[in-house]
Amino acid sequence: MKQRTAEDLAEPAYRQGLLALLGVLAYGELVGFLTIAQEAGLAPSSRDKVTFAGVATQEFAHYQRLAERIEALGADPHQTMAPFTRAVDDWHRRATPTDWSEALMKVYAGNSIANDFYREVSDLVDPETRQLMREVLEDSGQVEFAAGELRRAIGADDRLGSRLALWGRRLIGEALSQAQRVAADNDDLMGLLVDDGSGYGLDLGDWMRMFTRLTDAHTARMEALGLSA
Repeated sequence: MKQRTAEDLAEPAYRQGLLALLGVLAYGELVGFLTIAQEAGLAPSSRDKVTFAGVATQEFAHYQRLAERIEALGADPHQTMAPFTRAVDDWHRRATPTDWSEALMKVYAGNSIANDFYREVSDLVDPETRQLMREVLEDSGQVEFAAGELRRAIGADDRLGSRLALWGRRLIGEALSQAQRVAADNDDLMGLLVDDGSGYGLDLGDWMRMFTRLTDAHTARMEALGLSA
């Protein structure tokens, strides 16, 4: 697979595909900010509320950096995000937690699945954009926080583990199917991700292996909590 360079930004097809990728990622970070801030209300203590609020704040900062990159490429962030709003909103509606433990699992597993996907496809973009994507996807301690809280909760309630294992399976199923639908429904994004004979992008085998790696990473996270995936 050939690597993209800064010179590829002059190519209209690549530029449109890149903007589509940045648009869906930016909208995901924006909605992540809104939903995590709302889900902080499920927290049992002010300390936990503050921690989740901090996670939400980081999500918004990530959105701002991505929006700045979109603007630097000469596009409007809101127009760039528009094709993806329904899909991202639908995923969050289907993955709305009912209590604090499910909210923690959404951060621990759900957000991590999405981040793993974007890290994988960051290999398909130019170096400057790749660096930005990897910086905004870097875990700032929220996964470790969620894991610690989940382990304590599961240890105190034998039945909780079974419920959270089911919730985790729902999260990965929704996330992976949604990722495939979003790509398939947007020609610009699909053109960036999948090799059309140009030598750029993933071939079918690469695409399938990527989703296998995403599933394996989720399985490892669940096993780290003592849960089945």
